[in-house]
Amino acid sequence: MNIGNQIKNFRAEKRVTQEELAEYLNISAQAVSKWETNASTPDIALLPPIATFFGITIDELFALPKEEQYERIENMFWRERRIPQETFEQSVRFLQEQITKDSRNVRAYEDLAYLYNHRAASDHAEASEYAKKVIELDPDHKPGWVAFQEANNAVCGDEWYDNHFSVVEYCKSILQKYPDNYRALYTIIENLLADRRFDDAVPYIRKIGEVAPESQQMLFYSGDVAYGKGDVEEAKRLWNQGVEQYSGRWQAYCDRADRMKKLGYIEEAIADYEKCMQIQSKPRLTDGLYSLAQVHEQIGDYEAAIRDNERIIQILAEDYDTHSGESVDFRRREIERLRKIRGPQFVKHMSGLGTT
Repeated sequence: MNIGNQIKNFRAEKRVTQEELAEYLNISAQAVSKWETNASTPDIALLPPIATFFGITIDELFALPKEEQYERIENMFWRERRIPQETFEQSVRFLQEQITKDSRNVRAYEDLAYLYNHRAASDHAEASEYAKKVIELDPDHKPGWVAFQEANNAVCGDEWYDNHFSVVEYCKSILQKYPDNYRALYTIIENLLADRRFDDAVPYIRKIGEVAPESQQMLFYSGDVAYGKGDVEEAKRLWNQGVEQYSGRWQAYCDRADRMKKLGYIEEAIADYEKCMQIQSKPRLTDGLYSLAQVHEQIGDYEAAIRDNERIIQILAEDYDTHSGESVDFRRREIERLRKIRGPQFVKHMSGLGTT
């Protein structure tokens, strides 16, 4: 990396002028300016006093600039299947250092959360493969099944373990401080409904209707409560009303599709997923295609599932300029997996996407 850029970054961070640094080093301000414009580099004998001035190590002078460090870490979340341990530890150290400097550094806390979630997900994926080996070798081996369930966040049958009590209680504490916080309302409703606590969810559903009147969610969540209590026709009426009233929102079609899929109305679900992809503006989110791929695989239409994965790859390239990395590689692995399930009679639809 260029040491002049680092000196400029540290100087801006410490809020000192070129003249102040130059005076400390007993050199001219023009010399510092030349370093920062890459016209020259500091003499090696000046590196220790430069590091002392900024309160850093000499190694830090040659480290990536802070913004580049953040970008490198954030790119790993989406591009890397597994983050090497050494890289992981370096990233943690960098982020913790930023928090030490600023205890309210939201970006550093967020990146730490994503970093640990990434490692947890990749560790669970690997754990799942080992657990599958146990099951394949001994299908009656209970610990293997337990490991598989935990690795895949599967329902294990113990209500106290499967429920979302701690998530719900944390959301309640946030809503006590911030009653109109949309994210907390969204999270508590989803988890109360997942735990079939329908009556408990109702006041929060009403509240989200007040907080986000431009959204279809109050109608869809009200339908979920009706469905949970056994009134399927009322549920469908509310879900349909959600689409009719918010027909310009792609999310409404995706929401209804999710419900139709669960009820077994596969054709209706497929039509809604397609509609949600058609009416989106760029950059498009691929939620509908993820679900379409699952639905098509579920009904045995492997060719359509492959095309869904190809479309995801295409959107990543067109809308996000992403042509490589784990987000693309995963879809390519899915295509290969589906081709194997489909068998040798499959006619390839690769369309030049580099999936062979």
